Amino acid sequence: MAMRIIISGYDGRMGRMLRETIQGDPEWEIVAGFEQCEVDGTGAPVFTAANLLNAPKADAVIDFSHFSFTQTLLGYCRETKTPVVISTTALGEAELSAVREAAREIAVFRSANMSLGVNLMAKMARMAVPALEKDFDIEIVEKHHNKKADAPSGTAILLADAVNEAASEKKNYVYGRNGKDALRAGGDLGIHAVRAGTIPGQHTLLFAGPDEVIEITHTVYSRRVFALGALAAARFLPGKAPGLYSMDDLIG
Repeated sequence: MAMRIIISGYDGRMGRMLRETIQGDPEWEIVAGFEQCEVDGTGAPVFTAANLLNAPKADAVIDFSHFSFTQTLLGYCRETKTPVVISTTALGEAELSAVREAAREIAVFRSANMSLGVNLMAKMARMAVPALEKDFDIEIVEKHHNKKADAPSGTAILLADAVNEAASEKKNYVYGRNGKDALRAGGDLGIHAVRAGTIPGQHTLLFAGPDEVIEITHTVYSRRVFALGALAAARFLPGKAPGLYSMDDLIG
């Protein structure tokens, strides 16, 4: 039986990619889309914030919308007891608080990056930091297309947080450097953002020590990677108890 899903951010870049990825696949049925404004002629019925509760019942919602829609979406999911995959980035404290609140009532899967490779990279960071943090400086460089508005990326923060989880002394995040007094302090973790061209996403975790450098780089060549990860997350959710789940739960 096909898994019935609602796509939040239905007509956005990732919403369209998600639809393209599962087109013709009998494992999935898109029963509705959510958008912040009216959308016509896209196949499934599309609902706005004013009439979300009119949408047909789904097994899960996959969210690739905008952080300004997150709290409205979570309200719908709590009301209808629908599990949700939150793939939207740039969530602030208000949105993260709403995620935590919703997870008390429903299964919520959230990741700042739906790529399997990125999440394995975070695990590698947690393994490397204890051995290297004493003698190595740690920096993160992320590159994205010139239409990406938020910086640094949610994935860069995901990687920085992975470093801090494993560090014996927590790092101070430094977002780029400029000026004549920008000397690196010992506890700094530099995070640098590049916005250029059509780069879907590249993240490099750099460990620089005495006379040697280790770089771990993940490069995305298509947004399809994120669609596949979100679908894997949606497949993971049915039957799960209320709680907040992540890629760590999915990949082990």
